[in-house]
Amino acid sequence: MTDNFPLMIPGASADGMLEVKAPYDQSHIATVEVAGPAAVEQALSTAYALFRDRDAWLPAPQRIAILERLTELMREQAEELAVEAAREGGKPLVDSRIEVGRAIDGVRNCIDCIRDNHGEEIPMGINPASLNHMAMTHREPVGVVVAISAFNHPLNLIVHQVGPAIAAGCPVVVKPAEDTPLSCLRFVGLLREAGLPAEWCQAAVIGEREVATSLVTDKRVGFFSFIGSGKVGWWLRSQLAPGTRCALEHGGSAPVIVEPDADLSEALPMLAKAGFYHAGQVCVSVQRVYVHRSIARRVAEGLAELGNNMHIGDPTSADTDVGPLIRPAEVERVHEWVEDAIRHGAEKLSGGHKVGDTCYATTVLLDPADDSTISRHEVFGPVILVYSYDEMDDALDRANALPVAFQAAIYTKNLDTAMRAYRRFDASAVMVNDHTAFRVDWMPFAGLRESGHGVGGIPYTFRDMQIEKLLVIHSAEL
Repeated sequence: MTDNFPLMIPGASADGMLEVKAPYDQSHIATVEVAGPAAVEQALSTAYALFRDRDAWLPAPQRIAILERLTELMREQAEELAVEAAREGGKPLVDSRIEVGRAIDGVRNCIDCIRDNHGEEIPMGINPASLNHMAMTHREPVGVVVAISAFNHPLNLIVHQVGPAIAAGCPVVVKPAEDTPLSCLRFVGLLREAGLPAEWCQAAVIGEREVATSLVTDKRVGFFSFIGSGKVGWWLRSQLAPGTRCALEHGGSAPVIVEPDADLSEALPMLAKAGFYHAGQVCVSVQRVYVHRSIARRVAEGLAELGNNMHIGDPTSADTDVGPLIRPAEVERVHEWVEDAIRHGAEKLSGGHKVGDTCYATTVLLDPADDSTISRHEVFGPVILVYSYDEMDDALDRANALPVAFQAAIYTKNLDTAMRAYRRFDASAVMVNDHTAFRVDWMPFAGLRESGHGVGGIPYTFRDMQIEKLLVIHSAEL
């Protein structure tokens, strides 16, 4: 694999180098050139000039051909892409292979968006003012897209941000996470190999916060796409230039309710996978599981047993179930939160310890205090919290008590119970007899409250990256 990645901004020079290390053993993977203020200005100037030159816009057939060729290239290099994502991000290879498959399917979804793209006719001739008129809309690109991405799905998240921008006809500048830039840079390289002119998709690793802020807040930006922490996302939104549209995807603390009639033989493997998948580093991973008191210990012990049977280790190994956290400091933070919960009354049923400097044991805690740090915040680690309840409405109140709201779930065989939970969960999506991390990439994916702004999902992002322009025709023949 390539071990040195140049700056992907035509005509710009780098301001330094970044070393990318494997989160599992901190070994060297590659070096990446870093963009400074001059490179960011070059990227924005290039992208904005493309957008302002309507004769230079890429027609739909050309965009479709590029994306179709891109899917072919990604399929040919699927294993290489999966190994690279596992090395730099720590997601086990078995799951990274699934991520690559999703990414390829996501590009095909972008193609479908182009094929289905259309405006609509607006009713005219229905009152005196609208007689002899015809009106219709047509969709156009919104402008320059700037995307800032997160580390936890280093390829698929880029597809969700860059793919719709290219499909919509927008020039795009993407900043990947510093921990996991390689999958992004590889993807942009494949886009160019597929025929996309380099100026239409530029990628930059940016080391200085002020430089990254200048990229996002520039008045030439038409749409800002952000995936990352709520603290950073909301602050950047407050700094946007007037007129810049945006979408923010932050985290949550996904709640699940398990009723006494739930099929535990189906529920427990789902919950364990969704809680420990990618070491819990997923914005909708199972974290808070509210279980009827009659079966709470049984559920907690079942989850602990399933977690104990998972192999923790090198993410590039085919038999690894749980890999490292993205940084050793995150291991320390998760351990502090677990220890704090135990000191305040939580019962540890499994885990609760570090595995080396970079991994953490799959951990299940029973009945932690609702006001403990780990109950109030997204843990982003391999920890599942099980809480006992007597009445489901009490569980719903506790589930809804946090300032974040994203996806939720309930396990029950009673339709009325499921619908009661659906109506009363503070969530943008509720899964019945499935886990909170369920997702297909064409469904709406939206954080509420502090969890985000706008709606993700490839077709929704594609729509957000366009404007709908109205055409009104006046003719005596109409």
